[in-house]
Amino acid sequence: MKAFIRRLFAAKSEARGAEQKDLFFNEAEQLAPSAPPSQEVKLEDKVTVPAHQRVKRGRKPLDPALPREVIRHELPAAERICPHDGAELEEIGIEASEQLDIVPAQVRVIRHERVKYACPCCERGLRVASAPARLIPKGLLTASALAWVITSKYQDALPLYRQAALLGRFGGELSRNTLAGSLVRVGAAVQPIVNLLRDTLLDAELIHGDETELQVLKEPGRAAQRKSYLWAQMSGSGPTESIRRCWREFHHPPSVPT
Repeated sequence: MKAFIRRLFAAKSEARGAEQKDLFFNEAEQLAPSAPPSQEVKLEDKVTVPAHQRVKRGRKPLDPALPREVIRHELPAAERICPHDGAELEEIGIEASEQLDIVPAQVRVIRHERVKYACPCCERGLRVASAPARLIPKGLLTASALAWVITSKYQDALPLYRQAALLGRFGGELSRNTLAGSLVRVGAAVQPIVNLLRDTLLDAELIHGDETELQVLKEPGRAAQRKSYLWAQMSGSGPTESIRRCWREFHHPPSVPT
């Protein structure tokens, strides 16, 4: 009895567990370099050492595949005069430096206007342009918006209530229930692709599996204290090749002999 009371009310250590080692508030202060960032690394800035070449230490160059916006900074016309002989200065080159810019999330409304046509001679020639197909019939979110919500939740671990607050700051007033309902309906719509992925996985020679325990709240017929399990599986060729194969079979199914 004393041991139980001591466990409930005695002083406890507030040390973080190993699973929370990355959750610290002074992350910026600990990870920021003490010295100012050096200049960008150029391809020709290499040091030749015996048996190999080693790139000088410094800032990693920005991805050349990223879109770029060029901003030219020119001298005013009054300053393009040589102070020695008064001749007009000519452009001989540029000194370039690059910065990484991030465009914040933009929320916009796509308005679909279906044009109606009528016959000027009678009242029976009324026609309306057809609406484009949607993943969720009469759904509020576009395909791009659905992809953003799904990626934010399952790839970036951003809960739906935080997504709703983030969208609200940009003018997109959406409830958490609306986002949750959209996720469920998208899951039902892509079930054929999930089935193809499963079939491809079972055809592989080697399958990797991982079991994770989790707690599911408000599950019908089960208490919240009972353990549930999540199984993640992957073939030996990796997820990329499996997705490509399923995508080919989904759009070009094999012919069935008659």
